[in-house]
Amino acid sequence: MNVPTMAEMMAQGKQPEVLFWVGCAGSFDDRAKKITKAFVKLLNKANVEFAVLGTEESCTGDPAKRAGNEFLFQMQAMTNIEVLNAYEVKKIVTACPHCFNTLKNEYPELGGIYEVVHHTELLKSLLDEGRITIEGGKFKGKRITFHDPCYLGRANDVYEAPRDLIKKLDVELVEMKRCKTNGLCCGAGGAQMFKEPEKGTKDINVERTEDAIEVQPNIIATGCPFCNTMMIDGIKATDKEQEIEVLDIAELIANAEDL
Repeated sequence: MNVPTMAEMMAQGKQPEVLFWVGCAGSFDDRAKKITKAFVKLLNKANVEFAVLGTEESCTGDPAKRAGNEFLFQMQAMTNIEVLNAYEVKKIVTACPHCFNTLKNEYPELGGIYEVVHHTELLKSLLDEGRITIEGGKFKGKRITFHDPCYLGRANDVYEAPRDLIKKLDVELVEMKRCKTNGLCCGAGGAQMFKEPEKGTKDINVERTEDAIEVQPNIIATGCPFCNTMMIDGIKATDKEQEIEVLDIAELIANAEDL
Protein backbone atom coordinates (compact mmCIF):
# COMPACT_ATOMS: atom_id res chain seq x y z
CA MET A 1 0.00 0.00 0.00
CA ASN A 2 1.49 3.28 -1.13
CA VAL A 3 1.14 6.04 1.52
CA PRO A 4 3.77 8.79 1.15
CA THR A 5 4.29 11.40 3.87
CA MET A 6 4.44 15.14 3.19
CA ALA A 7 8.10 15.11 4.29
CA GLU A 8 8.96 12.44 1.67
CA MET A 9 7.04 14.30 -1.03
CA MET A 10 8.74 17.61 -0.26
CA ALA A 11 12.14 15.89 -0.33
CA GLN A 12 11.34 14.85 -3.91
CA GLY A 13 10.26 18.42 -4.72
CA LYS A 14 6.64 17.35 -5.23
CA GLN A 15 3.40 18.92 -3.97
CA PRO A 16 0.54 16.42 -3.61
CA GLU A 17 -2.89 17.02 -5.12
CA VAL A 18 -4.44 16.60 -1.69
CA LEU A 19 -3.35 16.01 1.90
CA PHE A 20 -5.14 13.08 3.54
CA TRP A 21 -5.85 13.98 7.17
CA VAL A 22 -6.16 10.59 8.84
CA GLY A 23 -7.40 11.69 12.27
CA CYS A 24 -7.05 9.97 15.66
CA ALA A 25 -9.70 7.28 15.04
CA GLY A 26 -8.37 6.44 11.58
CA SER A 27 -4.85 6.14 12.97
CA PHE A 28 -5.34 4.30 16.24
CA ASP A 29 -8.75 2.61 16.38
CA ASP A 30 -8.53 -0.92 14.96
CA ARG A 31 -11.97 -0.75 13.33
CA ALA A 32 -11.41 2.73 11.87
CA LYS A 33 -8.02 1.70 10.45
CA LYS A 34 -9.95 -0.49 7.99
CA ILE A 35 -11.77 2.64 6.74
CA THR A 36 -8.43 4.42 6.32
CA LYS A 37 -7.02 1.49 4.34
CA ALA A 38 -10.12 1.24 2.13
CA PHE A 39 -9.92 4.95 1.33
CA VAL A 40 -6.19 4.76 0.55
CA LYS A 41 -6.86 1.85 -1.85
CA LEU A 42 -9.42 3.99 -3.65
CA LEU A 43 -7.02 6.96 -3.85
CA ASN A 44 -4.31 4.70 -5.27
CA LYS A 45 -6.73 3.18 -7.76
CA ALA A 46 -7.75 6.66 -8.96
CA ASN A 47 -4.07 7.66 -9.22
CA VAL A 48 -4.58 10.58 -6.84
CA GLU A 49 -1.29 12.07 -5.73
CA PHE A 50 -1.81 12.36 -1.99
CA ALA A 51 0.28 12.43 1.16
CA VAL A 52 -0.25 12.15 4.91
CA LEU A 53 1.52 14.06 7.67
CA GLY A 54 2.40 10.84 9.48
CA THR A 55 3.91 11.48 12.92
CA GLU A 56 3.60 15.24 12.32
CA GLU A 57 -0.19 14.99 12.50
CA SER A 58 -1.81 15.68 15.86
CA CYS A 59 -5.48 15.70 16.95
CA THR A 60 -7.38 18.61 15.38
CA GLY A 61 -8.58 19.56 18.86
CA ASP A 62 -12.27 18.82 18.23
CA PRO A 63 -12.81 16.71 21.39
CA ALA A 64 -11.01 19.28 23.55
CA LYS A 65 -13.10 22.14 22.15
CA ARG A 66 -16.40 20.28 22.44
CA ALA A 67 -15.56 19.24 26.01
CA GLY A 68 -15.01 22.91 26.85
CA ASN A 69 -11.22 23.16 26.89
CA GLU A 70 -10.74 26.03 24.42
CA PHE A 71 -7.15 26.60 25.58
CA LEU A 72 -6.09 23.04 24.71
CA PHE A 73 -7.98 23.26 21.39
CA GLN A 74 -6.10 26.42 20.39
CA MET A 75 -2.75 24.89 21.33
CA GLN A 76 -3.46 21.78 19.22
CA ALA A 77 -4.84 23.83 16.33
CA MET A 78 -1.92 26.30 16.23
CA THR A 79 0.60 23.44 16.18
CA ASN A 80 -1.21 21.76 13.29
CA ILE A 81 -1.61 25.02 11.37
CA GLU A 82 2.12 25.73 11.63
CA VAL A 83 2.89 22.30 10.16
CA LEU A 84 0.26 22.61 7.39
CA ASN A 85 1.33 26.12 6.42
CA ALA A 86 5.01 25.13 6.38
CA TYR A 87 4.11 22.49 3.78
CA GLU A 88 1.96 25.03 1.88
CA VAL A 89 -1.03 22.69 2.03
CA LYS A 90 -3.96 23.88 -0.10
CA LYS A 91 -6.45 21.02 -0.05
CA ILE A 92 -7.27 18.53 2.71
CA VAL A 93 -9.46 15.42 2.63
CA THR A 94 -10.52 13.51 5.74
CA ALA A 95 -12.77 10.54 6.48
CA CYS A 96 -13.80 12.02 9.84
CA PRO A 97 -16.57 14.66 9.91
CA HIS A 98 -15.23 15.97 13.23
CA CYS A 99 -11.82 16.70 11.69
CA PHE A 100 -13.60 17.98 8.57
CA ASN A 101 -15.74 20.47 10.47
CA THR A 102 -12.89 21.69 12.67
CA LEU A 103 -10.38 22.12 9.82
CA LYS A 104 -12.97 23.75 7.58
CA ASN A 105 -14.82 26.04 9.96
CA GLU A 106 -12.60 26.65 12.98
CA TYR A 107 -9.03 26.74 11.67
CA PRO A 108 -9.48 29.80 9.38
CA GLU A 109 -9.75 32.27 12.27
CA LEU A 110 -6.47 30.89 13.65
CA GLY A 111 -4.69 31.30 10.32
CA GLY A 112 -5.34 27.91 8.75
CA ILE A 113 -7.16 28.51 5.48
CA TYR A 114 -7.57 25.41 3.31
CA GLU A 115 -10.02 23.77 0.97
CA VAL A 116 -11.38 20.95 3.11
CA VAL A 117 -13.50 18.08 1.75
CA HIS A 118 -15.01 14.98 3.29
CA HIS A 119 -13.92 11.69 1.75
CA THR A 120 -17.41 11.10 0.30
CA GLU A 121 -17.20 14.46 -1.51
CA LEU A 122 -13.78 13.62 -2.95
CA LEU A 123 -14.92 10.15 -4.04
CA LYS A 124 -17.98 11.71 -5.68
CA SER A 125 -15.79 14.18 -7.63
CA LEU A 126 -13.42 11.34 -8.67
CA LEU A 127 -16.47 9.45 -9.91
CA ASP A 128 -17.77 12.49 -11.82
CA GLU A 129 -14.35 12.99 -13.43
CA GLY A 130 -14.24 9.33 -14.46
CA ARG A 131 -11.17 8.58 -12.35
CA ILE A 132 -12.97 5.82 -10.49
CA THR A 133 -15.88 3.62 -11.50
CA ILE A 134 -18.33 2.08 -9.07
CA GLU A 135 -20.25 -1.10 -9.68
CA GLY A 136 -22.50 -3.11 -7.39
CA GLY A 137 -20.28 -6.16 -7.17
CA LYS A 138 -21.23 -8.20 -4.13
CA PHE A 139 -23.63 -5.55 -2.80
CA LYS A 140 -25.96 -5.65 -5.79
CA GLY A 141 -29.59 -5.68 -4.68
CA LYS A 142 -28.82 -5.23 -0.97
CA ARG A 143 -30.86 -2.88 1.20
CA ILE A 144 -28.64 -0.12 2.58
CA THR A 145 -29.56 2.74 4.89
CA PHE A 146 -27.29 5.73 5.47
CA HIS A 147 -26.82 7.29 8.89
CA ASP A 148 -26.05 11.01 8.54
CA PRO A 149 -23.13 12.10 10.73
CA CYS A 150 -24.06 15.33 12.57
CA TYR A 151 -20.94 17.22 11.53
CA LEU A 152 -21.31 16.18 7.92
CA GLY A 153 -25.05 16.68 7.51
CA ARG A 154 -26.61 19.30 9.72
CA ALA A 155 -23.38 21.19 10.43
CA ASN A 156 -22.12 21.33 6.83
CA ASP A 157 -25.07 20.42 4.58
CA VAL A 158 -23.38 17.44 2.94
CA TYR A 159 -26.26 15.05 2.32
CA GLU A 160 -26.15 14.03 -1.33
CA ALA A 161 -22.52 12.98 -1.97
CA PRO A 162 -22.69 9.88 0.27
CA ARG A 163 -26.11 8.92 -1.07
CA ASP A 164 -25.02 9.35 -4.71
CA LEU A 165 -22.12 6.96 -4.06
CA ILE A 166 -24.38 4.37 -2.42
CA LYS A 167 -26.85 4.50 -5.32
CA LYS A 168 -24.03 3.72 -7.77
CA LEU A 169 -23.61 0.34 -6.09
CA ASP A 170 -26.87 -0.97 -7.65
CA VAL A 171 -28.43 -1.27 -4.20
CA GLU A 172 -31.73 -0.24 -2.68
CA LEU A 173 -31.16 2.88 -0.60
CA VAL A 174 -33.75 3.00 2.19
CA GLU A 175 -34.09 6.10 4.37
CA MET A 176 -34.74 6.03 8.10
CA LYS A 177 -37.63 8.16 9.38
CA ARG A 178 -35.10 10.48 11.01
CA CYS A 179 -32.65 11.33 8.25
CA LYS A 180 -30.93 14.29 6.56
CA THR A 181 -31.81 17.58 8.36
CA ASN A 182 -33.95 15.55 10.73
CA GLY A 183 -31.23 12.98 11.50
CA LEU A 184 -30.50 11.72 15.01
CA CYS A 185 -27.02 11.82 16.57
CA CYS A 186 -25.31 8.47 17.25
CA GLY A 187 -24.29 9.77 20.67
CA ALA A 188 -20.51 10.05 20.16
CA GLY A 189 -20.10 13.76 19.35
CA GLY A 190 -19.02 16.40 21.84
CA ALA A 191 -16.25 14.13 23.19
CA GLN A 192 -18.94 11.69 24.44
CA MET A 193 -17.08 9.02 22.45
CA PHE A 194 -14.49 8.85 25.21
CA LYS A 195 -16.73 8.45 28.26
CA GLU A 196 -19.48 6.21 29.52
CA PRO A 197 -23.06 7.43 28.86
CA GLU A 198 -25.02 9.30 31.53
CA LYS A 199 -27.59 7.33 33.50
CA GLY A 200 -30.89 7.00 31.65
CA THR A 201 -33.41 4.55 30.27
CA LYS A 202 -31.70 3.87 26.92
CA ASP A 203 -28.35 4.66 25.29
CA ILE A 204 -28.66 7.04 22.35
CA ASN A 205 -26.76 4.74 20.00
CA VAL A 206 -29.28 1.97 20.69
CA GLU A 207 -32.14 4.40 19.96
CA ARG A 208 -30.44 5.32 16.65
CA THR A 209 -29.73 1.69 15.76
CA GLU A 210 -33.41 0.90 16.30
CA ASP A 211 -34.23 3.65 13.76
CA ALA A 212 -32.09 1.74 11.28
CA ILE A 213 -33.43 -1.73 12.15
CA GLU A 214 -36.96 -0.43 11.50
CA VAL A 215 -36.23 -0.13 7.75
CA GLN A 216 -34.78 -3.68 7.65
CA PRO A 217 -31.43 -3.00 5.96
CA ASN A 218 -28.72 -5.55 5.19
CA ILE A 219 -26.13 -2.82 5.75
CA ILE A 220 -25.95 0.43 7.72
CA ALA A 221 -23.62 2.80 5.85
CA THR A 222 -21.74 5.49 7.74
CA GLY A 223 -19.36 8.29 6.87
CA CYS A 224 -17.74 8.77 10.27
CA PRO A 225 -15.51 6.52 12.41
CA PHE A 226 -17.32 7.55 15.62
CA CYS A 227 -20.75 6.81 14.12
CA ASN A 228 -19.34 3.51 12.87
CA THR A 229 -18.32 2.46 16.40
CA MET A 230 -21.63 3.56 17.93
CA MET A 231 -23.75 1.78 15.32
CA ILE A 232 -21.69 -1.42 15.67
CA ASP A 233 -22.20 -1.27 19.45
CA GLY A 234 -25.91 -0.67 18.82
CA ILE A 235 -26.12 -3.72 16.55
CA LYS A 236 -24.42 -5.83 19.25
CA ALA A 237 -26.80 -4.48 21.92
CA THR A 238 -29.83 -5.42 19.80
CA ASP A 239 -28.43 -8.87 18.84
CA LYS A 240 -28.55 -8.14 15.12
CA GLU A 241 -24.89 -8.96 14.35
CA GLN A 242 -25.83 -11.89 12.13
CA GLU A 243 -28.26 -9.86 10.02
CA ILE A 244 -26.85 -6.33 9.72
CA GLU A 245 -23.37 -5.13 8.82
CA VAL A 246 -22.02 -1.63 9.50
CA LEU A 247 -19.64 -0.29 6.84
CA ASP A 248 -18.16 3.08 5.91
CA ILE A 249 -18.89 4.28 2.39
CA ALA A 250 -15.19 3.96 1.46
CA GLU A 251 -15.32 0.30 2.55
CA LEU A 252 -18.49 -0.32 0.53
CA ILE A 253 -16.85 0.98 -2.65
CA ALA A 254 -13.49 -0.72 -2.04
CA ASN A 255 -15.20 -4.05 -1.26
CA ALA A 256 -17.47 -3.76 -4.30
CA GLU A 257 -14.33 -3.29 -6.42
CA ASP A 258 -12.53 -6.14 -4.57
CA LEU A 259 -9.57 -3.86 -3.81
